[in-house]
Amino acid sequence: MNRVSRSLIVINPNASQSVTDGIESAINPLRGFGVPIRCLTLAEGPPGIENQRQADLTIAPMLALAAAQQDAAGFVIACFGDPGLHALRDQTALPVVGIQEAAVMTALSLGQRFGVISILPPSIPRHMRAFGAMGVMDRLAGDRALGLGVLELADASKSLEAMIRTGLTLRDEDGADVLITGCAGMAHLREPLEAATGLPVVEPCQAAVSHALGLIALNLSHRPQKSEP
Repeated sequence: MNRVSRSLIVINPNASQSVTDGIESAINPLRGFGVPIRCLTLAEGPPGIENQRQADLTIAPMLALAAAQQDAAGFVIACFGDPGLHALRDQTALPVVGIQEAAVMTALSLGQRFGVISILPPSIPRHMRAFGAMGVMDRLAGDRALGLGVLELADASKSLEAMIRTGLTLRDEDGADVLITGCAGMAHLREPLEAATGLPVVEPCQAAVSHALGLIALNLSHRPQKSEP
């Protein structure tokens, strides 16, 4: 199977189809670059991933789901926290991108200090561990929780109001000059959040998919692969 006929596989590790639908909508602008994109929902996942335990429990079934995708050109793990990122990189030589890692790398190119809008307080410690491992703590302005669960984000009016309030706090009190929406379930609210805060807003699924498409086009991965015709 040549590279043109392969697909970028975007895996939502929670079981909520509404979240996957939001991811599909967010990445639509990236569908014209020649690589098909398929978004999958992990049926074995929880309705929302809101703490470390839930994240870790998705790893084994997610690896199995990824292994079953015979047409894969690469993978995106569409959960902020990147559960199973390094395990999947161990499993495959194809490019594997986590939305948290990609969002941070993108934010660092758009501003000096980034702020993260998280869902619930238990999400923040796992984010901090990831930022520490990436060595970017000195560029982090703050990580603040909305106090809303993943499924509550479907109420756009309620979640947007909380996101704007949190984004303004990150801007005015913490000194953020770029924002990251810290959950795949926020994908549909990037543009109104940018308009309300006047700051660039990185939507992690968009950042990860765009990065993965570049890696696929350049035949780059964590393990070098032979070029295909």
